[in-house]
Amino acid sequence: MAAQVLVIGNGGREHTLAWKLAQSNHVKQVLVTPGNAGTASSEKISNTDVSVSDHAALAQFCKEEKIEFVVVGPEAPLAAGIVGNLTSAGVRCFGPTAEAAQLESSKRFAKEFMDRHGIPTAQWRAFTKPEEACSFIMSADFPALVVKASGLAAGKGVIIAESKEEACKAVQEIMQDRAFGEAGETIVIEELLEGEEVSCLCFTDGRTVAPMPPAQDHKRLLDGDHGPNTGGMGAYCPAPQVSKDLLLKIKDTILQKTVAGMQQEGVPYTGILYAGIMLTKNGPKVLEFNCRFGDPECQVILPLLKSDLYEVIQATLDGRLCTSLPVWHDNRAAVTVVMASKGYPGDYTKGVEITGFHEAQALGLEVFQAGTALKDGKVVTNGGRVLTVTAIQENLISALEEAKKGLAAIKFEGAIYRKDIGCRAIAFLQQPRGLTYKESGVDIAAGNMLVKKIKPLAKATSRPGCDVDLGGFAGLFDLKAAGFSDPLLACGTDGVGTKLKIAQQCHKHDTIGQDLVAMCVNDILAQGAEPLFFLDYFSCGKLDLNTTEAVVAGIAEACKKAGCALLEMPDMYPPGEYDLAGFAVGAMERDQKLPHLERITEGDAVIGVASSGLHSNGFSLVRKIIAKSSLQYSSPAPDGCGDQTLGDLLLTPTRIYSHSLLPVLRSGHVKAFAHITGGGLLENIPRVLPQKFGVDLDARTWRIPRIFSWLQQLGHLSEEEMARTFNCGIGAALVVSKDLTEQILQDIERHKEEAWVIGKVVACPEGSPRVKVKHLIESMQINGSVLENGTLKNHFSVQPKKARVAVLISGTGSNLQALIESTQAPSSSAHIIVVISNKAAVAGLDKAARAGIPTRVINHKLYKDRVAFDMAVDQVLEEFSTDIVCLAGFMRILSGPFVRKWNGKMLNIHPSLLPSFKGSNAHEQVLDAGVTVTGCTVHFVAEDVDAGQIVLQEAVPVKRGDTIETLSERVKLAEHKIFPSALQLVASGTVQLGENGKIRWVREE
Repeated sequence: MAAQVLVIGNGGREHTLAWKLAQSNHVKQVLVTPGNAGTASSEKISNTDVSVSDHAALAQFCKEEKIEFVVVGPEAPLAAGIVGNLTSAGVRCFGPTAEAAQLESSKRFAKEFMDRHGIPTAQWRAFTKPEEACSFIMSADFPALVVKASGLAAGKGVIIAESKEEACKAVQEIMQDRAFGEAGETIVIEELLEGEEVSCLCFTDGRTVAPMPPAQDHKRLLDGDHGPNTGGMGAYCPAPQVSKDLLLKIKDTILQKTVAGMQQEGVPYTGILYAGIMLTKNGPKVLEFNCRFGDPECQVILPLLKSDLYEVIQATLDGRLCTSLPVWHDNRAAVTVVMASKGYPGDYTKGVEITGFHEAQALGLEVFQAGTALKDGKVVTNGGRVLTVTAIQENLISALEEAKKGLAAIKFEGAIYRKDIGCRAIAFLQQPRGLTYKESGVDIAAGNMLVKKIKPLAKATSRPGCDVDLGGFAGLFDLKAAGFSDPLLACGTDGVGTKLKIAQQCHKHDTIGQDLVAMCVNDILAQGAEPLFFLDYFSCGKLDLNTTEAVVAGIAEACKKAGCALLEMPDMYPPGEYDLAGFAVGAMERDQKLPHLERITEGDAVIGVASSGLHSNGFSLVRKIIAKSSLQYSSPAPDGCGDQTLGDLLLTPTRIYSHSLLPVLRSGHVKAFAHITGGGLLENIPRVLPQKFGVDLDARTWRIPRIFSWLQQLGHLSEEEMARTFNCGIGAALVVSKDLTEQILQDIERHKEEAWVIGKVVACPEGSPRVKVKHLIESMQINGSVLENGTLKNHFSVQPKKARVAVLISGTGSNLQALIESTQAPSSSAHIIVVISNKAAVAGLDKAARAGIPTRVINHKLYKDRVAFDMAVDQVLEEFSTDIVCLAGFMRILSGPFVRKWNGKMLNIHPSLLPSFKGSNAHEQVLDAGVTVTGCTVHFVAEDVDAGQIVLQEAVPVKRGDTIETLSERVKLAEHKIFPSALQLVASGTVQLGENGKIRWVREE
């Protein structure tokens, strides 16, 4: 269904946003408020006069017009809190909250934030008194010549002085003459940085950062960067001064660190992040942050976007940007030139007629209007910066030439514009530069620095037989010194597979090394071999020291756990990506080689040793399952999997068994050892058995980690697919004589491993399956109902009949989506059969419709009192044979008769840890009370408000500096987690309201 979207603003940036959104097949109409002549009346774009400052009226307008989402162009509405207010009203809005937008609205906040998080920027000081500022300028030990108004000044609040005296004059103008009004009550004095200035923007959903091609703006009014500062007189993109490697560095050291820092401080940043950057001889440094598209940068960046902007924004708002990264046109360049009114940036005349639009468009140019209006059917000037002429060509030189043709075609009296936009880039491209080995992809200095960093890591893995010392041509190992008399050597090689992709997307590189070591040493352990030494191969497109050091540190730590020496051997992949391979060599005495095929007999026991999770196999399937879901790696982990992200859970490192199991293998009692790796349970155990034998396993005998149940349910995986792809909780299998089972289990557990008897060796006729796993899916479904974090510990079986659930809402249905998703799981004991709202055309009804759930609207205003309204609701509940009622943002107080009828069958969630902070303003009460912990509570509904018996609670810390909005966002995440859990408990019959009015837990055997 085609959507309507709303763009806020009236400049060339907003015209460009509307133009790009209108290209989407998903979009029926783009409304712009207040807009300009360019957005007034095209095929899919039109203006509307709804107020931008009255957020309540704006939200109502969006609901009435069924606006899919709002895109905020300028900075002022963001700083005024438009995103938070619209979001709270149930309207999706693209941009950061007011708290997050302080990165732009307060230069002081931004500088302090950068200092806290180690983001490179100029030296600075902030002042509220002009005399102190001037004293600092005169005495600073760096050129303190940049004077900035701390607040918003429409992109013009920066004065770059040429002398200390001129800087002091700027202080006077800003603070005493109030040149920028309230924005200048606090000023920031900065070091003057030298270099090339560029604009680096990105999309971000609060975790993932998707950089845009770098651009360069031209602030000065006149050619040659002369004249007064302006909002921008032109731009080009991409800026060739920023190589792919440099852009990656800017992403990692500035953009990603900024987004991560905001997340750490409890102020998630979503939308567009714009970093104005100076390319200094000491590397890129941040000049300022903006919290939206630049103007005129937007006019050259969006024409190069190959992806559908509507889809990119939706992915950002949904928090799944990592699965829908924007794609850009290669080998294309854009130049835009601003045409301004005579007198700009000072006083100028309005109402001057503009001609030549058709001629410019006939040349294949895009004309984005800004300060324009319609008068008597004609387009006239209505601002300082009137319009931009944008050309898109194969290169910058061609684009600039085409833009100049447009400037000649567009005419209005007194028009001023620059003729040298892009000239610096062209000069840069035309400079002769000698080739270097580094530019060819090999950075010897970085390689030497890496060796210096990792030498002590490798040295720490030295062991008898090998004294590690990197830098030679080969490593040596003395088998006699290691204590061997008649040894056999065993070797194994492996990689980590597509688990690397998740590590790279999550920027988590410190655990992947253990996966690599474990995959190799566990394999040679199957021969009974003690790991002696390990070699790794690290291949990358560009050597990033921090990433590589983190990977090698993980490998070294894992080598210490495995008891083997690390002989490092670092090497082509795109920037930011790398690949790993490992090679393990071990030895065993000749008479201790495994498996002992001749000793294996029918009836031998199979002992399973617990895995730490997925280990390193099946990740291509895992990535596909997650890509098809609405989840991202930064989403909370499934219930029962701990307080971590999904990405962190999936990256749990592979368990290394050599230290704990080698003594057991050397006891002589183990006949065979199988490492459960690629191929899962079905393929690996037969590798250590005689051809005539197989094994029968019973999945009810071991603990299956929750992640496997979750993947099976989400991916609808068959029993065979699970057993052939994953270890299903068994990282290694041992074949032992039945009479030695208890002794070996005790030996394994003494070495801190969890183990069970999981099956037995059986005769296997030719052509029959070598491994049979009974009750696997059944066990996973039972396990999927276990709430390890939600109090319930015992396993309980899936109910054959699902409880019929009705959900009552009044707006967005704040927890409705979480309830829908949880009840769609095969293991759920509940099924939502109807969603009832007391208001029409609210977002929650759309969510239900998208999920195929019937909806009903019962307008409370049409009934004389609460009892009459409740009776109408009750009739619908009876019509749908409802078993349980859930209140999800239902804003009506229910009558006594209704509550009594549904006593013990109606659940509500409250945003505090009841019985504290009852009522509608819980977050405000929490902040006023100064407590450090709050949370949310799912309870049965009673006649007294928020007084029913408690089913589940989840604690949420109150952070320093929390506002009602930031606290509310974190509590909502907890609500999305425990409301479905509580519903499962009640729907399954595990939790009931007893006859005495108290909670009763039913334990099922």
